[in-house]
Amino acid sequence: MSKAPTRIQQRNRTAILDAGLKVFSQYGFRGSTLDQIAEAAGLSKPNLLYYYPSKDAIYTALLERLLETWLEPLQQLDEDGDPISEILGYVHRKLDMSRDYPRESRLFANEILQGAPHIAGHLSGELRQLVDQKAHVLRRWEQAGRIAPIDPHHLIFSIWSLTQHYADFDVQVRAVLGDSDPMAGASAHLDMLFRRMLTPQAEP
Repeated sequence: MSKAPTRIQQRNRTAILDAGLKVFSQYGFRGSTLDQIAEAAGLSKPNLLYYYPSKDAIYTALLERLLETWLEPLQQLDEDGDPISEILGYVHRKLDMSRDYPRESRLFANEILQGAPHIAGHLSGELRQLVDQKAHVLRRWEQAGRIAPIDPHHLIFSIWSLTQHYADFDVQVRAVLGDSDPMAGASAHLDMLFRRMLTPQAEP
């Protein structure tokens, strides 16, 4: 039976992953080095290697932690709640993540653009299972006439793309909007967009 990590070990692991996020999001996986991560973490390279044996191990651990964070907003979608309120709640949670975790979003996007070499198994495993589960909920809502007809998988893809855009293309968004905070306008726009899309049409 392995011992629970000490507070120092937990602190060092957290410092390494935080440093990895900083370095990887700035230089990409190929452009980053263990020396850069160790320096950012305030640790020696041998000390870093005690916790993670390679750059690849740090990157994979970071992506796995990130995927857990990414899944949580969708897990909160409650099949017993009001359908439109539940879906809009998911939209706003995803938008909040783009505001609060922009580096994580860009790191994740870069991994996907590279073909997901480190987390392909997670994407076809727990991510797919969760999306299929929630798509089934969306389909039941549609069949009950509680939301307008939609393709549930593509609805989820649309939510991902329209919310994560504000993290992955933050520089472009802010260049166009100038000094305006994009998030308030984005929240109102996406609320209107999805509410109109999902509200069932009244029978003539």
